[in-house]
Amino acid sequence: MSIISRWMPRLGRRSPSPPRVFPNTGFTRIPSDMVVDEETFPDYQESRYYPVRIGEVFASRYQVVGKLGYGISSTVWLARDLNQHSHVVLKVFIRSHSFMEEHRDKELNSYKRISSVSATSWHPGRKCMRTLLDCFNITGPHGDHQCMVHPPLWDSLTTFLMRNPDDGRLPGPLLGAVLFQLLRALDFMHTECKLIHTDLRPDNIMFGCKDSSIFDEFEQRELENPCSTRETEDGRVIYASRQLNVPHHQMLTPPVLCDFGAVVSGEQQNTGNAQPPILRAPEVILGLPWSYEIDIWNTTRTHLADMIALLGPPPPEMIASGRHSSKYFSADGNFKYDIPPAHTLDSIETTLQRLNLTEEREMFLKFVGKMMHWDPKKRATARELIDDPWLKAVNT
Repeated sequence: MSIISRWMPRLGRRSPSPPRVFPNTGFTRIPSDMVVDEETFPDYQESRYYPVRIGEVFASRYQVVGKLGYGISSTVWLARDLNQHSHVVLKVFIRSHSFMEEHRDKELNSYKRISSVSATSWHPGRKCMRTLLDCFNITGPHGDHQCMVHPPLWDSLTTFLMRNPDDGRLPGPLLGAVLFQLLRALDFMHTECKLIHTDLRPDNIMFGCKDSSIFDEFEQRELENPCSTRETEDGRVIYASRQLNVPHHQMLTPPVLCDFGAVVSGEQQNTGNAQPPILRAPEVILGLPWSYEIDIWNTTRTHLADMIALLGPPPPEMIASGRHSSKYFSADGNFKYDIPPAHTLDSIETTLQRLNLTEEREMFLKFVGKMMHWDPKKRATARELIDDPWLKAVNT
């Protein structure tokens, strides 16, 4: 009996798939004097990027089947896990200077922290964040590159809005679902992982997809109609990225929070710059100490002059304490630059056009207002916002 038990797992296990053969002809050639994808960045250096080839197999397991995207710190590829017979996403980091290495190391350490806490937690927010499946190094012509492996997702909230024919805006119920997922993720990060994301924006919120056929279709397109390429003088091939097909909306899964390369600890005092400039919380702009509350501010996506037009001037003590206040305010506390005409949340919130009932509009305004306070200590926490009446109503 013990012999049978010992062999049963082996009998049910599938052998690894053989790598597929991808075409090396039939590409649309991009003219040599044109730039494509990562080459368009002003500080692009060819030697920093690993020259990924479609069809290449990494770690004797992951075969690259197509290019999904690119950034200043990495290129992103759809791959097939030959052992698990499923698709994954590979993020291949550049070989870079110290700042990019710090970004990469922060991301890996954040995933490790999140994974460690998730292993013993029942917090629902642990399922609202992208997970890391594997991590390894690959050696390129100019040095080593780190590669992270993730479950495949469909696309970002940014792309969803661009593809949405309805004026690029989220309907009330969908907005509520996105915010609910985001706030769950933040509550888990803040209360259990003790981490601050610092880079909340639509690009870093991604939808999943229950329909794995969109990944199969992507791979098949690459086999039948290879993406455009440009070959450099030294023989490097630059592939043009391509999008996944749009799945039926019922196949989309709730969005998850991604990209943890700018994460910092909430258990230390933070005073330096954080967040994209256009999205910075007032305490970051003014050079004050900041903490978890800046993630809550990020969901409102506003800027200093607009903050003043909407909220009035910041408290005098906040101006007096800020290390950078003199850049924006005179000695008597007046803002040095032009301020848009005063307005209210009701006048600027385009989502309100979708809310027909006066009661629903008022509930939504109260919800947004809880996040928009000069004083970070007066902002609602992620946990408090999850329990807000408007968010509960749209998620029932």
